[in-house]
Amino acid sequence: MSVNVLSVEVSVIKQFYALTKPRVIQLIVFCALIGMVLAVPGLPTWAELQLALLACLGIWLVAGAAAAFNCIVEKSIDAKMKRTAWRPTARGELADWQTLLFSAVLCAAGSLLLYFWVNPLTMWLTFATFIGYAVVYTVILKPLTPQNIVIGGASGAMPPVLGWAAMAGDVGPEALILFLIIFLWTPPHFWALALYRVEDYRKSGLPMLPVTHGNEFTRLMVLLYTFILFAACLMPYVYGMSSWLYLIAAVVLNLGFCLYAFYLWRDYSDLLARKTFRFSLIHLSLLFAALLLDHYLL
Repeated sequence: MSVNVLSVEVSVIKQFYALTKPRVIQLIVFCALIGMVLAVPGLPTWAELQLALLACLGIWLVAGAAAAFNCIVEKSIDAKMKRTAWRPTARGELADWQTLLFSAVLCAAGSLLLYFWVNPLTMWLTFATFIGYAVVYTVILKPLTPQNIVIGGASGAMPPVLGWAAMAGDVGPEALILFLIIFLWTPPHFWALALYRVEDYRKSGLPMLPVTHGNEFTRLMVLLYTFILFAACLMPYVYGMSSWLYLIAAVVLNLGFCLYAFYLWRDYSDLLARKTFRFSLIHLSLLFAALLLDHYLL
């Protein structure tokens, strides 16, 4: 009997953990960590490492709360899509009140941690990001306009700004450059996914770009955004916050993204769209990793 109870408890814990969208949260915290690292000249002190750890935990908690809230709002939509039908809210495994309470607890815990152990600016910026994603994007923009991912991408681009604010206590130009990179990266990244998941989005009733404007137009937008993103990714070098090591990585990675987008535009296939989406994740991860290496090695 005790074994069965333990099994049920573990299953419930896994369900709540799934609400936080762990893979997305990992990328968010990683991007925030890059902002923290770049805000500190040279190697961090022990006190700065502790501060960074607390900031990462606080940002993780609030981001997880936003993800859980998103699962409540979109549970009926998630149930119609293969990519999201497994979520506990979509399958009815967790009640709305349980998910809402879980989201509220995470948000409160993360906000208190950031306010008292990091700084108030980081807390308010993180909370504003929560509102931007959970309410402005999820509730208002996503079902209203095919430009939802462009406008709503501002929330997803905030992590390095939060990380910078946590360590520096302000928002410098460097943080805004990192914000711009993620802001411009988000549309081609997401539209590549939407292209090969278009039937899911059509069934859900969401006005995603491939549904409202068609496959060809979306492919053109992906290509154009990768060109603009290329220029934005050169800004850390131009501004002087990085050196040749980052520049080489940025050029190679963005050429790769542009090539994927070009071939996708010229000769579409679901397989190529899937590969483009996966490369976009590699692109951002390696780009920020290059910034990190450049910061410490040169």
